[in-house]
Amino acid sequence: MLQYIQVSSRSRNELIDITDRVEDLVRKSGVSSGICHLFSLHTTSGITINEGADPDVRRDISRFLATLVPVDAPFAHGEGNSDSHVKSSLVGVSETLLIDGGRLLLGTWQAVYFCEFDGPRTRKVAVKIVADR
Repeated sequence: MLQYIQVSSRSRNELIDITDRVEDLVRKSGVSSGICHLFSLHTTSGITINEGADPDVRRDISRFLATLVPVDAPFAHGEGNSDSHVKSSLVGVSETLLIDGGRLLLGTWQAVYFCEFDGPRTRKVAVKIVADR
């Protein structure tokens, strides 16, 4: 089963919690045990799993990536978003999660984030849910 989540960002760099939206798709799928693949369809965004309880963690990740890959570094790519491409490659554009008991198998503090590096924009995340045989 392949579905899509639309994500709208409000700033250039932003980690957006999509956990509840992915959980909703898993619940509606009826799959009790299997795999949930998430894939960003963009070259300047990413998907990651990290702490969901403290919003400072999201800010820390964004700030660290901005320091590590500054927007004004001497890039050859002429569109002005080379830093976004590099951040996307560092974070990665996909995650695979286990489904157990009809829910995503996440640790107590874990959340799923769409990582915007070239916003604000409206984006798509592909969600593929596969049941165990």
